[in-house]
Amino acid sequence: MTLTGIDWLFIALFFIVSTAIGIITSKQAGKSAQDFFLSGRSMPWWLLGVSMVATTFSADTPNLVADIVRNNGVAGNWAWWAFLLTGMLTVFVYARLWRKSGVLTDLEFYEIRYSGKEAAFLRGFRALYLGVFFNVCIMATVSLAAIKIGNIMLGFSPIQTLLIASIVTVIYSSLGGLRGVLITDFFQFVIAMGGILWATFVILDLPEINGLNNLLQHENVVGKLSFLPDFNDTENLLILFIIPIAVQWWSVWYPGAEPGGGGYIAQRMLSAKSEKHAVGATLFFNFAHYALRPWPWIIISLASLVLFPEVEDIKKAFPDIEDSVLGDDIAFPAMLTYLPAGLAGLVLASLIAAFMSTISTHLNWGSSYVVYDFYKRFVNENASEKRLVNVGRITTVILMILASLLALVLTNALQAFGILLSIGAGTGLLFILRWFWWRINAYSEITAMVVSFLAAIYFQVIHQAIGLQELAEYEKLIYGIIVTTISWVAVTLFTKPSDNDTLIGFYQLVSPGGPGWKKLRGIAEEKGIRLPDRGQAWNVPLEILMMIVGCLAVYSALFATGYWIYGKVAYASGLTVVSVVSVFLLWKGWQKLNSSYDAQDEKVRY
Repeated sequence: MTLTGIDWLFIALFFIVSTAIGIITSKQAGKSAQDFFLSGRSMPWWLLGVSMVATTFSADTPNLVADIVRNNGVAGNWAWWAFLLTGMLTVFVYARLWRKSGVLTDLEFYEIRYSGKEAAFLRGFRALYLGVFFNVCIMATVSLAAIKIGNIMLGFSPIQTLLIASIVTVIYSSLGGLRGVLITDFFQFVIAMGGILWATFVILDLPEINGLNNLLQHENVVGKLSFLPDFNDTENLLILFIIPIAVQWWSVWYPGAEPGGGGYIAQRMLSAKSEKHAVGATLFFNFAHYALRPWPWIIISLASLVLFPEVEDIKKAFPDIEDSVLGDDIAFPAMLTYLPAGLAGLVLASLIAAFMSTISTHLNWGSSYVVYDFYKRFVNENASEKRLVNVGRITTVILMILASLLALVLTNALQAFGILLSIGAGTGLLFILRWFWWRINAYSEITAMVVSFLAAIYFQVIHQAIGLQELAEYEKLIYGIIVTTISWVAVTLFTKPSDNDTLIGFYQLVSPGGPGWKKLRGIAEEKGIRLPDRGQAWNVPLEILMMIVGCLAVYSALFATGYWIYGKVAYASGLTVVSVVSVFLLWKGWQKLNSSYDAQDEKVRY
């Protein structure tokens, strides 16, 4: 692909603006570690929501969707669509709890919820495990997508791509902190969505595609359009739909879709100016991420089946492509090489934006763990604010280097997605219940973390290596969930809970309520301690109902959009009505919840 002067101008302007934002926000970010990592807890819902959406629109996401659609059709996207249930649960149940906790990072949660040296160990270990190991793995998969885009569209080597793409990201991430990341995310999201929408229309006008109608009727595409897998194909139904929607969403930990919230989603909620802004940000994120954004990627992926029916066709069209990065996921950047001058530069800038928004978030989030939950907690408790900011900036650079090195040995985005899911299999239920069951302790989390990792290693590597029959990916996931869940529940029941003072302090701070804290409330009453929500209604049942209505609103909007695109007016109209009614019910329920929250907060103050 040959870029013209106008293409390079778009790309250069994009880099200049991103760098300028980092420089402009560096002074404010450098005032304190809280400013660097949480923007002073003063961010509005709309900026936080857009940042969440921009972060999850990484350079590898369209590649992943292309891989899914080419192999399993549109229905294969349930592998990530199912995580909407997790997202909506976070919106209506956990966003407010996180903001009420007042922690600086979600790992600080461990030492207000659990007690003893085991809680401190868990916090420090998770800081390195998530902030470095797991975070580097995520960034490496995103960097792999950048490598493939650079190789296909520009003919760059992997090292060239990583050097160019990483330098500006590290500059504004290390200078501007979270504030710089949030503002840059907003700018990058506008560029990314505008570019990909324009590219979709241009690709549909290609002579080989000849419009949307011809695309949808093409023999390579017509069998890929269903939103649900074939119910007569039991195995595919199980893999593509039943397991994601019935098991995966609540049982698997994955960054951006953590059961109970966590990671950079929790970081955004903690930086909100209020609890309502935290809820509003996560609600906007889930609507935009699932209902508004997927269709341009899907349409381009379907179009790739016309121009490149098989992976070998991509190789023929791009003979210089390296075999190590050849796969169905590379069909997406291959399609973008058909764009005309000007638009090619804008779309390439949009993909760079997608890469940078995700990487910058992970750099800031990962370094916050290293700084607060490891360095300040265990190495230098008396570190000055300036020292903490400097350690954060140094960590940012190191994380980017490690991610780039790992990206050079990865080959496939879908493969990496599966491995990361298996590592977190079985931990999700614990993250959901730890807010509402007083009995869960630090040993529960340590067990879940260790067992899920060992189970992933066994089922992904050892099982076949020792000569046993190979298991399907869904079988590995299910077995991992079962083993991990049984292990952490058993450990919970056979170990002592956290001490009563810690649990009472946590309850007074967050006020989770519910039957899972009944015994602790009795203990508090014996000590003469009045817990803040005594005698008040427990809102979780209504919050779960809101979660269900929210999912209905988003899914109906997602599929209504699809049916409008397919030209199926009756289905599209019906689902549009369902979506509108669901949004209305969501609004009424939201007002009722806010009234209840305000009443409870007033009683607590009284």
